[in-house]
Amino acid sequence: MGWLRALEGRFIVFDGPDGSGKSTQLARFVAACASAGVEVCEVREPGGTAIGERVRAILLDRHHEGMSLRCEMLLYMASRAQLVEERIRPALAAGRLVLADRFVSSTLAYQGTAGGLSLEDIHAVAGIATGGTMPDLTVVFDVDPQTIIQRTRGEDSRVVRGRGSVAGMKDLFSDRMEDKSADAEFRAKVRRGYLDQAAAQPDRYAVVDATKPPEEVWEQVVKTVRARLAPGA
Repeated sequence: MGWLRALEGRFIVFDGPDGSGKSTQLARFVAACASAGVEVCEVREPGGTAIGERVRAILLDRHHEGMSLRCEMLLYMASRAQLVEERIRPALAAGRLVLADRFVSSTLAYQGTAGGLSLEDIHAVAGIATGGTMPDLTVVFDVDPQTIIQRTRGEDSRVVRGRGSVAGMKDLFSDRMEDKSADAEFRAKVRRGYLDQAAAQPDRYAVVDATKPPEEVWEQVVKTVRARLAPGA
């Protein structure tokens, strides 16, 4: 895995619907980079900074059911703005690899395609929040709604409400976002949102089949990232 050193100074996002397994694969990728001697700045959204974690708590609090979709989007962007300025941009400037669990792609899929907010408006706010700092590659973990339901509700997921799953995935279904995300139609729209983004920007997005067993998904991830960002390494 010596080719991983070619990723230094790059910005990669792992994204996809809750239950896609992206966080598990991200953790494995971080471990692989560490073994190869690649210094990684690992971040998650929303959160990743002291301020961002406070925003995350607001977003996931069930007491905030009355939050408007536009307010929700802006809070995600506020957390993102702090993350970019405090952690992502300095890490890239120092030549470190930045690996993020979610980014603007999530807002476009959840609050945009699925929620109904204008994608143009989201892009405009994202431009302000990120200051133009965008991923070199967004890896989308594609999974159908039925598979997600089986993973998050079925016996294989073993999810403990409010404390995440045994696989280490933060289970957002156990918080304020559950009511939306549990709806089959909403899930289908979220999936379409991610796939539409990948189709519109094939040079910046890559889609992996996350319905496969974890080891096969990992092989796809490695092959995809290497082909896109370290083809000659």
